[in-house]
Amino acid sequence: MRDDEVLTGSFMEETWLTLEQVAAACAVEPQWLLAHIEAGEFPHAASAAGVWRFSSACLLRARRMHQIEYDFDAVPELAALVADMLEEMDALRARLRRAGEA
Repeated sequence: MRDDEVLTGSFMEETWLTLEQVAAACAVEPQWLLAHIEAGEFPHAASAAGVWRFSSACLLRARRMHQIEYDFDAVPELAALVADMLEEMDALRARLRRAGEA
């Protein structure tokens, strides 16, 4: 595999990822992720006995935030805000799909 290749796939909702796994999947240094955690930009990240655990939703958020920062040279706070809005749009679309199926 080349360094610039990105692995994609789907995670089971109950799967937890480590800080290093999320950082590698986003092609960022673990320090990037820690700085965003300390700034409160990953509200659903959990720390158990000093070990960070992330859900697949956190991985998606990290990828979005990194891409926004990279593409638009955005400050982390703006990237987090945009990620919040994208997550809300995803949730609303899911509600619309469910309502259409009922």
